[in-house]
Amino acid sequence: MTPAGRASWEANADLVVVGGGVAGLTAARAASLRGLKVLTVSKGGPTDTATQYAQGGIAVVGDLRTDSVDSHVADTCAAGAGLCDEDAVRSIVAGGADAVAALTDLGAVFDRGRDGAVSRTREGGHSTRRIIHAGGDATGAEVQRALNAAGLPVLFGAAAARVVTDERGVVGLLVLSDQGLGVIHTPSVLLATGGLGQLYSCSTNPPSATADGIALALEAGAAVADVEFVQFHPTVLFTPGGIGRRPLISEAVRGEGAILVDGNGDSVTDGVHPMGDLAPRDVVSRAIADRIRRLGTDHVYLDARGLAGFAERFPTVTASCLAAGIDPAHQLIPVAPAAHYACGGVVTDVHGRTEVPGLYAAGEVARTGLHGANRLASNSLLEGLVVGERAGIAAADRAGLPVEVGSAELRSRPRVARDRVQALMTAHASVVRDGAGLSTAAHELAGSAELVPADATGLEDAALTVTAAALVLAARARTESRGCHTRSDFPEASESLRHGIEMRLGSDGELELPELVTAPN
Repeated sequence: MTPAGRASWEANADLVVVGGGVAGLTAARAASLRGLKVLTVSKGGPTDTATQYAQGGIAVVGDLRTDSVDSHVADTCAAGAGLCDEDAVRSIVAGGADAVAALTDLGAVFDRGRDGAVSRTREGGHSTRRIIHAGGDATGAEVQRALNAAGLPVLFGAAAARVVTDERGVVGLLVLSDQGLGVIHTPSVLLATGGLGQLYSCSTNPPSATADGIALALEAGAAVADVEFVQFHPTVLFTPGGIGRRPLISEAVRGEGAILVDGNGDSVTDGVHPMGDLAPRDVVSRAIADRIRRLGTDHVYLDARGLAGFAERFPTVTASCLAAGIDPAHQLIPVAPAAHYACGGVVTDVHGRTEVPGLYAAGEVARTGLHGANRLASNSLLEGLVVGERAGIAAADRAGLPVEVGSAELRSRPRVARDRVQALMTAHASVVRDGAGLSTAAHELAGSAELVPADATGLEDAALTVTAAALVLAARARTESRGCHTRSDFPEASESLRHGIEMRLGSDGELELPELVTAPN
């Protein structure tokens, strides 16, 4: 074996999974069942994932008398505002029932009604009740528990630093852990790193959501697309001065009858959309942002006082509210939008394959074409389960390919201080954007970057920096409003922009748009 540069430890695997949430662990299990030697690396601990915090459920077609794959596809494409890949949507939606059955076989327990059948509820953008839950509003925690209980090997406290490639594709992964810099010789790497919520001052994402997968994929030569479409959850628990990860108030609360009102008691969504408070999330977030702007306040309210058995139905929400001194059974819940989900990401097919041989992506970090310009509620766990399993199976095609990493040296990367990135993105690339603000953010990101060593914090900050630059570049180029991308200076959708905006890193390390997209000044 060739000496691996400055690495202090080495390992070998048929597949390395980066991330320990639903997509990553599902892929690891699928590959292991097919005889692959799999190693999962995770920056945090067993529950430091976005999956753990998912209060919404899993959107999956059930009773064919009241629902169908066609209906689920139609709802998904409607929410996606013209940018969904309908073939990809149909493929993933059709795989939902089998994916949930496999999870149930693994031990996941979903809520059931008095008739013994799995209970289903309705969430924003869905035309019928097709969302299954576990523990009321703790579906993600149950999914995480079941997957963790499978006992797959995971190296915790380990950050992926670089995907190593040669002319054949992936040959290894560099990792920073408590043991120092390590190299894992492998023909396949799956990125399942979650989202980019830490780009913003307030988010529903865990602290680990620092866009690592996007940075790793770009450096490896893969394309990313649709990164301008960041979904803001409309109802996140508001507390004065609250920053960092904020508890969300599940959309299912509105699905059960809670209503959005402002400080005057007036409906927030009346006349905005035919589905009212259950309109797609981008619609509701914009309505709240508009009402906040017009009233000069910083939040609105969710009135759930009329819901019987609230504490039993929504124990996680109840606990979050009580911790903030709010009793949802008798008081209005203050809410405001916060960064929640990245609809775009690393470009893949429905099997998680990127254009770089041996590099896969699944879950929130990936862009399969399912979400388009705006994710339909509870399609995320569905995608993680379906595409995660497929990616684990696809990795078997490269198992046994002889690979070797020659050098494990890490390069310094440009970064802007994290608090500055968050301030810029929150001010200029939030629910509503405009060209002037995006231009300000672009120039400050470019003008204040500095090279930093590739330690764990430096890797995260560099990933946030390049992802912020990519998001702002795409948002400037998309001179229209579509889905969860709203430009106040271009309020209408443009048919000429009814396509994704892909970008890559050029040979000079700068982000490049395709020729068909006009780069902003």
